[in-house]
Amino acid sequence: MQPPSARHKHVIQIVGYKNTGKTTLVCRLTEHFKQAGYIVGTIKRDAHDFQIDKPGSDTWQHQAAGADLTAITSSKRTALLKAHPETLEQLIAQMDEADVILIEGFKTANYPKILMFRTEADNELLDQLMNTAAIAYWPEANINGISRFGIPAVPVDQTDQLFQLITAL
Repeated sequence: MQPPSARHKHVIQIVGYKNTGKTTLVCRLTEHFKQAGYIVGTIKRDAHDFQIDKPGSDTWQHQAAGADLTAITSSKRTALLKAHPETLEQLIAQMDEADVILIEGFKTANYPKILMFRTEADNELLDQLMNTAAIAYWPEANINGISRFGIPAVPVDQTDQLFQLITAL
């Protein structure tokens, strides 16, 4: 991976089943990249109809009235709410300033992936996923047999090692 000054965007997916630690790993890797001077973007896939705005707030009322796009900004942050879904590629394209983008989910996309491996059920993902760059496994996981895939396996709590692996991609 290029240093942050090169301004070359790198996209890494963190994938796995529910309750395997995806969000925690995205947060730990974000911390590593920030400490190394990178501008980090994150994208989260949500299978539910999430609500980011509080009912009754001004921006919620704008959206309820039918606004297709609603922006809110303050001295510390900006948010843009859109009343339609967007593809992963559209979301990535909107993160021009990011050096690295960490994606939680979107299993079928073809970006390099870290697979969260916790139980035997995770074995089926190894057969289904494309472009798996590493496996982050839990201590209780039975990782016997994954060597046949030739994918580096790193303990989930070794985020420094996972960071190094990602930066070498």
